[in-house]
Amino acid sequence: MVIALFPKVQEEESKRLARKVIDFLTESGATVVVEDDKASALDSAPLSSVKAEEVEFLITMGGDGSMLRIAHQYSHLDGAILGINLGHLGFMADVQIAEIIPCLKDLLAGAYTIQSRITIEGESNRGDAFFALNDFVLHRSHNPSLIEIAIFIDDLFLSTFEADGVILATPNGSTAYSLAAGGPILSPEIEALVITPICPHTISNRPIVITPNRTIRIEYVSKNDPIECVADGFQHFEMSTGDSIQIKKSSKSFKLVNLNRIDYFSTLRTKLGWAGKLR
Repeated sequence: MVIALFPKVQEEESKRLARKVIDFLTESGATVVVEDDKASALDSAPLSSVKAEEVEFLITMGGDGSMLRIAHQYSHLDGAILGINLGHLGFMADVQIAEIIPCLKDLLAGAYTIQSRITIEGESNRGDAFFALNDFVLHRSHNPSLIEIAIFIDDLFLSTFEADGVILATPNGSTAYSLAAGGPILSPEIEALVITPICPHTISNRPIVITPNRTIRIEYVSKNDPIECVADGFQHFEMSTGDSIQIKKSSKSFKLVNLNRIDYFSTLRTKLGWAGKLR
């Protein structure tokens, strides 16, 4: 079993935890390779020393942002991702420091399932292409006032939103920016997308959930300055007045390790500070 580790080595404590992970996995019979630019700091074999198809699991050390970075930067790797959280509780990186070894034991013992979460992709009329696990955001950027964005679903006109922008989120991203903007939480196994306006001028504008087999076209219709388009916080480009973008479900899924000992709904309760108790 080949496992690729993506550690943080800037701090001594993070390096110590990475070495702990490497030692445990190696002693358990796994082959561990480390992200190339960090391999020498941990005296480990670099990721480039193995073939991409040999990597069965990717283990990130950081937070949800680290997992998104790895999924974008190493999209050619098809292994499932497990996230060790070194900061705040994450929705994806849900292995806590105190549980590292028990969770790694579960991984090696097969006490997990692999969730294939949907992703989205799109291209603008100017040829700007993107891929996103969480969300695609159009934002007014430097415009001092609200912008107008027209949305079509399978070429059927939905509405023109006058707002700060709009978010198109996957279930995975429904707990990120979309949630902060008032969007619903979608259980990660649901096949759906959610369109969430950002601070809309009209109070009747509400998030809408649609099936992912539809093609979404978004047009920037305001005669204002260019707006900013961002995919997962990593890909950036601009749209000018009259530009449009087509968005659809991607054929590539995001494979996430779901350890049997970790409960998604427990993570939700903890992360969101829900105080409800079973009576």
